[in-house]
Amino acid sequence: AAGVAGVHPVHDTQIKRLRHLNFFQHECFLEVRTPRVKLPDGRVVQVEPEWFGKLAGFTLLFEALVLAMARQMTFAAVAKLVGLSWHRVHAICSRYVDLALAEADLSTVTAVAIDETSCRRGHNYLTIAADMDERKVVFVTEGKDAKTITHFAEYLAEHKAMPEQVRSVSIDMSPAFIKGVARQLPNARITFDKFHVVAHASTAVDQTRRIEQRTDPSLKGLRWKLLKDRDSLSDEGRADLDALIAQVATKRTPRAWLYREHLRDILERKQINVVSAMLKQWCTNVLRSKVEPMKDVARMIRRHFDGIVAWTQTRQTNGFIEALNGLFQAAKRKARGYTRFATMRTVLFLIAGKLDFTRINPQAA
Repeated sequence: AAGVAGVHPVHDTQIKRLRHLNFFQHECFLEVRTPRVKLPDGRVVQVEPEWFGKLAGFTLLFEALVLAMARQMTFAAVAKLVGLSWHRVHAICSRYVDLALAEADLSTVTAVAIDETSCRRGHNYLTIAADMDERKVVFVTEGKDAKTITHFAEYLAEHKAMPEQVRSVSIDMSPAFIKGVARQLPNARITFDKFHVVAHASTAVDQTRRIEQRTDPSLKGLRWKLLKDRDSLSDEGRADLDALIAQVATKRTPRAWLYREHLRDILERKQINVVSAMLKQWCTNVLRSKVEPMKDVARMIRRHFDGIVAWTQTRQTNGFIEALNGLFQAAKRKARGYTRFATMRTVLFLIAGKLDFTRINPQAA
């Protein structure tokens, strides 16, 4: 009885009505007469069978079904299939996520990727931390400032881990994240995700095209051909791109494209001394050019040189979080309620937390 062992006199009984798994296509409810017992200290407590769910009104089997479905589809879709409200489905999932996280053991976490995603329009963000060895989300909090790293360090300490055990952190070049990691994760080597670096170079290519096409209409319509990988273009697209590159001596846009491709090639190499030397030379060449947007990329690389070169050794990226972000944004577009932080946190852990619910509910395998 509510964790109190022993035999106690019955005080009274109450009828409990619980939603169970459907009987064929029909909703099934169980009505159970459950006793309340009186303890020696005078307290009256409810006795609940072991198959009662973690949320009032459901059996463990029904909750396990909802969890399994919610990991594969939106709350709205689950609600429609099982005949519940969206809010009840969310309440079940949120309860299980909270219970599982309370028992989370992060003692083996040593390599982390940290990134942010948007909650809603208007630039409201949340920060996600993932264990890169286990490929799972371990922490979610509101905001994207340095305090989010402080919260993560505190969370580690609350879950059988220490901030000092984190040896590698992959982040973007956010000054807030850099500051937070330096202060809160003192033993972590920062790696700047290669894909973020190349993304900055792609932005510079597009900015160069925009500037140049003001006086050169022939550049209109080439944006996606410049931004996509050459191998993914159609034969016609590759021909157009090659024709533009042939004009590298007279146009800055193809020069910017070549700088980006050279940067991509440098970051794919595996010898750290080679990468370091080539990257320094790349920055020198770009800064001597007249491609102004790409000069900003070169200056950024110089500011964060060690973290970018570290990619050569760690090969650690935020690709897992980026992929998760894509899945999450797609889910958010399909269902209401995903703009609230509490809901977003629940969904992220369901999708990518690899939480073990069987310790809470043996049926939730």
